Amino acid sequence: MSLPALLVEAFTDRPFRGNGAAVVLLEHPVSDAWMQALARSLNQSETAFVLQADAGWWLRWFTPSTEVPLCGHGTLAALLALQHWQRLDARGQTVFFSRSGPMPVALDGGLGALCLPSAGLQPQVAPPELQQLLSEAVGSPPLRFWRSGLGYSVALLPPEAPLAAMGSPSSRLQPSEAGGLVLMQAMGGSASDPMVAGKAADYQLRFFAPGLGIDEDPVTGSAHALVAPYWLQQLQRPQVVGWQCSPRPGGMCCESASSGMIRLIGTGVLLWSGSLQLQPDDCPGAAESWRRCCASS
Repeated sequence: MSLPALLVEAFTDRPFRGNGAAVVLLEHPVSDAWMQALARSLNQSETAFVLQADAGWWLRWFTPSTEVPLCGHGTLAALLALQHWQRLDARGQTVFFSRSGPMPVALDGGLGALCLPSAGLQPQVAPPELQQLLSEAVGSPPLRFWRSGLGYSVALLPPEAPLAAMGSPSSRLQPSEAGGLVLMQAMGGSASDPMVAGKAADYQLRFFAPGLGIDEDPVTGSAHALVAPYWLQQLQRPQVVGWQCSPRPGGMCCESASSGMIRLIGTGVLLWSGSLQLQPDDCPGAAESWRRCCASS
């Protein structure tokens, strides 16, 4: 038996940049163990599994080591995959049902729009270990620090801090930050600032999550959805442009959506498309596991 599968470089308009996500189209629910094993073999930062539901699509995401509750680039990749498989037309819209609730998505030509939840930022004092680490890495402790219900920590750095040139701090992160650390800063407004959909970036960030098996995630939709409200408020604009200055850079436009969600607008590049030559398992408890994870459907 074969299963349709593909790889999308998400949040970029050119290959070998952005964040790669594999997408697998399922015909019926399969076990968590089977999906985890396949995600480990495909070895992308996330592998998305889509399964048709009555009112849209069920969607789950796995890193090589664990299932995650939210993944922006995997969601964009899944949306573009449905278009490629002719399950959704170029102006189509649908809903993904996930562990983070229902997420409306839509296509507009080559762009995809995703509505992701934004967990909110709770101001705190940065841990001394992180202050020391950042002082050594970029010459400054964070200007501000937050934690979030998503499990990510967020640190604001000065605009002059060499964030793009900084080495990965993942091996030195404490458990409290290992589940996801966002380092962000305002862009300088220069002519050399990166562009997304013809618009200059307003801020940039990097994301490290060794606790999820990800030393550094190239472009992280969930992180941008988390911090976009801060930048929308700071800049007093209806839309901001976020850039991720990782070794595989990319970006997206961010704007407020209904019910406290954030709409991310970006594109992706199809790197390969084919089929998996393997038989999915037929686990008796698989359907119940899918219903529990995608209960909002």
